[in-house]
Amino acid sequence: MDLSNKVAIITGGAAGIGRAITKTLATYGAKVVINYNRSSEAAQSLKAEIEANGGEAHIVQADISKYEEAEKLVNETINRFGGLNILVNNAGITDDALILRMSETQFDRVLDTNLKGVWNMCKHASKTLLKSGYGRVINISSVSGVLGNAGQTNYSAAKAGVIGLTKSLAREFASRGVTVNAVAPGFIETDMTRKLSDDIRNQWQAQIPLKRFGQDVEVAEVVAFLASPNGAYITGHTLEVDGGLVM
Repeated sequence: MDLSNKVAIITGGAAGIGRAITKTLATYGAKVVINYNRSSEAAQSLKAEIEANGGEAHIVQADISKYEEAEKLVNETINRFGGLNILVNNAGITDDALILRMSETQFDRVLDTNLKGVWNMCKHASKTLLKSGYGRVINISSVSGVLGNAGQTNYSAAKAGVIGLTKSLAREFASRGVTVNAVAPGFIETDMTRKLSDDIRNQWQAQIPLKRFGQDVEVAEVVAFLASPNGAYITGHTLEVDGGLVM
């Protein structure tokens, strides 16, 4: 999966699944732009790690829920590396509550980052991607956007919206050979899932056919495949990386 001379933006690329995606794309030769909003130290350490292994990395702080900051992220990438080939929309937040207790602010905040942020990035990157001769968009959704999840009306709605956005963009971009796909992780071992109680972990693991949570690198390798020439005939697809949970 050779990504040499390809330029990739990974939103929320400094921590969690985003960090694994950034490292994996860099390992395959991509020049990576690590976007973060608040994780400055994590971004700096990741950049140093990638460069120590012979890769190229650049850091851009931006809140992609804001239209102008998403534009800044795309423009700075193009100015730094001369183009853009791969956009991984990974940045996301949670703010869970049952709808009886969820505030409008909680709903709006999650939708602004998890859905509007994806739209912002696709909007600003579209012209360059369509002219690039090699374009890939991979949007990180979630099994919560496929199945729904109690206490996550905001998050599930946003992640379901990402799937719809992915399909629409895939149709818009197909004539120029730019593929647009979504990846829907299930329960992945991250700082967020490690905070779950043993009872909740055990309940979910019992529902997963493979009987375990996934690893962040297992998501990252799927993203790398879709970003690579090997994924050239896949577009408009949502690939669930969930140990069989949705099945």
